[in-house]
Amino acid sequence: MILAVTSAFLGALLAPLVYRWLGQLAGWGLALLPLGLTVYFASLLPTVVAGETVRHSAAWVPTLSVNFSFYLDGLSLLFALLITGIGTFIVIYTGGYLKGHPDLGRFYMTILLFMASMLGLVLADNIVTLFVMWELTSLTSYLLIGFNHTEFRSRRAATQALFVTAGGGLALLAGLVLLAGMGGSWEISELLAKGEVLRAHPWYLGALVLVLVGAFTKSAQFPFHFWLPNAMEAPTPVSAYLHSATMVKAGVYLLARLQPALGGTEVWSSTLMAFGLATLLTGATLTFRHTDLKRLLAYSTVAALGALVFAIGLVPLTSYYGAVGFATFLLAHSLYKGGLFMAAGAVDHEAGTRDINQLSGLFRVMPITGVAVGLSALSLAGLPPVLGFIGKEVLYLAALQAAPAWIIGLAVLGFAVGATLALILTVPFFRGQPPTGVHEGPPSLWLGPVVLAGLGLLVGLFPGLYNPLADAVASAVKGAPTSYHLKLWPGFNPALLLSLLTVAVGVGLYFVYPRLQAWMAQDPLPGPENAYVALLRGLLRLAARLEQTLQSGSLRAYLVWVFAGLSGLVGLALWRGGPFRWPGETSALSPAQLVLVALMLLGGLLVLRLRSHLAMVVVAGIVGAGVALLFLLQNAPDLSITQFLVETLTAILIALVLLQIRNIGEVPRGRWLDKLVALLFGGLVTVLMLGMLSEPIELHLTQFFAEKSLPEGFGRNIVNVILVDFRGLDTFGEITVVGLAGLGVYALLKRLRREEKP
Repeated sequence: MILAVTSAFLGALLAPLVYRWLGQLAGWGLALLPLGLTVYFASLLPTVVAGETVRHSAAWVPTLSVNFSFYLDGLSLLFALLITGIGTFIVIYTGGYLKGHPDLGRFYMTILLFMASMLGLVLADNIVTLFVMWELTSLTSYLLIGFNHTEFRSRRAATQALFVTAGGGLALLAGLVLLAGMGGSWEISELLAKGEVLRAHPWYLGALVLVLVGAFTKSAQFPFHFWLPNAMEAPTPVSAYLHSATMVKAGVYLLARLQPALGGTEVWSSTLMAFGLATLLTGATLTFRHTDLKRLLAYSTVAALGALVFAIGLVPLTSYYGAVGFATFLLAHSLYKGGLFMAAGAVDHEAGTRDINQLSGLFRVMPITGVAVGLSALSLAGLPPVLGFIGKEVLYLAALQAAPAWIIGLAVLGFAVGATLALILTVPFFRGQPPTGVHEGPPSLWLGPVVLAGLGLLVGLFPGLYNPLADAVASAVKGAPTSYHLKLWPGFNPALLLSLLTVAVGVGLYFVYPRLQAWMAQDPLPGPENAYVALLRGLLRLAARLEQTLQSGSLRAYLVWVFAGLSGLVGLALWRGGPFRWPGETSALSPAQLVLVALMLLGGLLVLRLRSHLAMVVVAGIVGAGVALLFLLQNAPDLSITQFLVETLTAILIALVLLQIRNIGEVPRGRWLDKLVALLFGGLVTVLMLGMLSEPIELHLTQFFAEKSLPEGFGRNIVNVILVDFRGLDTFGEITVVGLAGLGVYALLKRLRREEKP
């Protein structure tokens, strides 16, 4: 598996070169990469359905127990097959849909990088590996959504998606770190075996909330759902891949993966059922606002994601229906929604519009696409003989076993919109006359929809083909061996009656759809997106005010902020360090030293009273000279000479700069804030130094340098040997930095003089 993920990343990086070599045939050539990965993962089916797991690991940061480890069971295998299998058709589809686009090579690379990241995410067994892949999917999806970067709407949608998902990613990181601390391991497979320990831990609720925030933002759960429909500004291959079968299901995958460890509590089931049902109803309701094909499919995707989260909440409350229903509906939705998105793009590519009010008679001119849309719409509506019918039936059985009647009624209402949307999508293919100049697209545009719709029909007619893998997925989600016999005709039961009711309500809603659409489009209700916009504007206003305050252009203000901040940090460190300890016995100061200290204090106080800048520089030099003389009295002539040189050069340089400044005037009176900050910082540094003197001095390095300076550094002055020998490269780097800074200042001054010349 490590090789599979690595090859996916390498193949993505080589995609632009392949595009240069193969040109318009690059889509078919690059599709061999996900196709080969699909074959590889399909070869692992016998192992996984037999109840075994596959785990590969390589050390990444051994000292921190961070491994590049991957884990394959039924759940991760299903996702891997969906990612690589649908990815194969997406790459082929891209070649036809974006034919001739100047940035097509870049698009191939980005979408394959996303595929590799998503593949690494669903296979990851290490928490750090999972989070890295999680963030890579957010980054690559940002690039894909904003692919048409010259358009403002694309840039805005990409930024919004990144802000929401990356913000949730930070919460997820904190939650995952808490889980690792609670379970004592960074490996997810080990945490899954410690469910009782995790659920009994006092950090359980905090970790759960953080994980749910990360998963909900990624999978567009209410109230974070708004970014997904806006992401339809991306090219259709992105919508068909990221926003139906892969990225938006990353949060769903994470919840299903952690269900054995975090599930089984009332807060888990009630939270997932509540948010899942709210998302289902929100997506279903907002579907009626639009007539654009991609927008309609986007909101129905939001509803389906809510249904999947709702199903995960049912898993601990049901015998096996919840887990099997999740596994079946997950596959059904990926197949029909990916096909419908690609078909919508094909219609837009050929007819030049996605507005259903402007489309008619498409079946006569696009029969292959029409067949694919018809089969996918059957699955969307939950009608036999396709897989969507079976998935919905099992979900209804789970709800009947664990949910109250009013929740089942709301779920029926949400699923009914699927039947309504199925009619909305298929009627334009059979109603009216076809538009002129429209014809069936090339095979690259209809191959994916036909194959995905065909698979939905095949598995619907013969559910036994999927049954072994469905049981493996359900077992992984349930955390215990699970088996259920999928069948197309379950017989007359309450679930079948609910399905009939769903279709009837959906057909009824179709006839009122035009009036609902006109009413909802007139006056959109405020929602979470308004809160997002308000929050973003508030952050921008806050940033502007902070910039005005902190970046005022005043050097004095910058210094005040720097020293005030340092004073706060040093003071906080001293306060948190416990009771202050004064130094023990110290030698008394000699009369000469007392005089020097007095002169230094006098110079410091005098600086605060002077109004001439040059006089302040001279008097401040008294303090530096006093320090140099103290070094000399302490038998450190080398330090004394260095201090004298630094003080002298500093005073000269500052004086020269002051002389060059025109109309500098005098120092204003008052400036109590400056004086207060200076005294506070100086006092804290003094206290800090006294505190350091109270601690025992570690002489290990002192002895080392004293022993090695002469035999290895060939010098008796230990300080000089350290600077030019032991830390020679460091000293060279510092000199280089100072030299470069000097060159920069010289260049700026030279430019200023040229600008001042008439």
